[in-house]
Amino acid sequence: MIVLEQDSFKSPVGIVTIVSDGSAVRAVDFDGYESRMHRLLIRYCGAYQLKKVRNAGGFTALLKAYFDGDLAALADIPTATSGTPFQKKVWAALRKIPVGTTTTYQAIAARIGKPLACRAVGLANGANPVALIIPCHRVIGANNRLTGYGGGLDRKQWLLKHEGAWN
Repeated sequence: MIVLEQDSFKSPVGIVTIVSDGSAVRAVDFDGYESRMHRLLIRYCGAYQLKKVRNAGGFTALLKAYFDGDLAALADIPTATSGTPFQKKVWAALRKIPVGTTTTYQAIAARIGKPLACRAVGLANGANPVALIIPCHRVIGANNRLTGYGGGLDRKQWLLKHEGAWN
């Protein structure tokens, strides 16, 4: 069983929980979505135990900095995710979406060489255990509408406005 560090803090979009193994972030999620976070941790880490700490792996401070306006604070945070090869390709493409911009599921599918895999990209996006750091909130529908977000559409809209990508 792996022992992971857990910390939570108040943000403008509610309580954010971060889980770290000390050297990388394993999960980030919002209040009300803890069951999703635990489900993803079991899927990607196997059996685990959480130890409450302050500033999990030193990463809590970086997430707080992001919410305080340092939009580049998340760019270099290491993550440890154990998805499928397809999910890892999608997540790597998501990390390349610049702050202040959005893209579509179709564009991500094309970027990873699977132009017909829009739905699969959406599923991989939804299985992202490290929201914010792997910026799945920057993916919108082809019709320029906000579509699914594991933390809720209100949070997605707030995050995009925070980054200057949404009016």
